[in-house]
Amino acid sequence: MSEDFDPDFSPFAVAGTAADAERARKAGRAVGADGTEGTVAASQLRGFVDRIEQLEAQKQEIADLIKDVFGEAKATGFDAKALRKVIALRKKDEDERAYERETLDLYLAALGMMG
Repeated sequence: MSEDFDPDFSPFAVAGTAADAERARKAGRAVGADGTEGTVAASQLRGFVDRIEQLEAQKQEIADLIKDVFGEAKATGFDAKALRKVIALRKKDEDERAYERETLDLYLAALGMMG
């Protein structure tokens, strides 16, 4: 077990006494000026949560924009399912695409589904 491990540590703990605060300082944990343990960690955690929430909102906005583009393509007469497949294939390198085509052809031939 690591010597830095403290089974009693909680990032949400509050040091109840000066002795608790001193023990937390010695263990390398953040202790605020008011003696509360975890103040810095809570602030840092809040910052991470805020950033993730902002990114999640941006991700949803982008997903909505992509959905709109697929809708436009469909309204123009393109098949959205085929368009998604083309996009997925473009993300792969040529060797990976070739392997997938060969494997699919092999399986279709084995099932008697090739022309």
